[in-house]
Amino acid sequence: MESQKLEQTLDKMRRDWDERARENARFYVNTERTDWTDQDFYASGERTFAEEILTDLTNICQGKDPRQMRVLEIGCGAGRVTRALSKYFGEVHAVDVSGEMVALATEAVKPFPGAHVYQNNGMDLSVIPVADFDFAFSTIVFQHIPSREVIYNYVSEVSRLLRPGALFKFQVQGDPTLQTEVDDTWLGVPFSDEQAVEMAEKCGFEPRYRHGAGQQYFWLWFFKR
Repeated sequence: MESQKLEQTLDKMRRDWDERARENARFYVNTERTDWTDQDFYASGERTFAEEILTDLTNICQGKDPRQMRVLEIGCGAGRVTRALSKYFGEVHAVDVSGEMVALATEAVKPFPGAHVYQNNGMDLSVIPVADFDFAFSTIVFQHIPSREVIYNYVSEVSRLLRPGALFKFQVQGDPTLQTEVDDTWLGVPFSDEQAVEMAEKCGFEPRYRHGAGQQYFWLWFFKR
């Protein structure tokens, strides 16, 4: 993607997510309902945490004490999962392309001094001031990114920040029948199993496990080489 088109895509991602945040941030983060209370919204993040983190601690912690771990979250939205991560891990750094979402996430993690939220440019992680992360996580984020180049760049950036052997657990859109447009910031570009493996290898990861190929929620376990 040429640089001008890429800039236009990133700008549209930011504007669209700012607009969604102003309209009803919690609904666009989790479309189960439109009228989230604080308690219910954060409880939904705890459920995601229980289902995707607590069931997978062998791969995630690799014997480390969670309170001694530094964790990265891509696409934190309004802090739904960030808050749950911050209760469990010692240090959490989270990014989002939307300044409106970042403001909400920052408020959500106020009780947790180890949590840090940043607005990034929607493509790289240059805003993160530290490295040597022990784990990276992203859920229901890349399904909304319309550019394969942007997703590749994110995965490469996570690889740059992770320590060797650490896990990046995340989802991409796996439904190959989807017809997506480059300016659609809701319906993201799909990946086949072969494309996911190719991305891992090009970005410095071992694609050790994959689940849900061909489906909307295609989970990938990428381990830093």
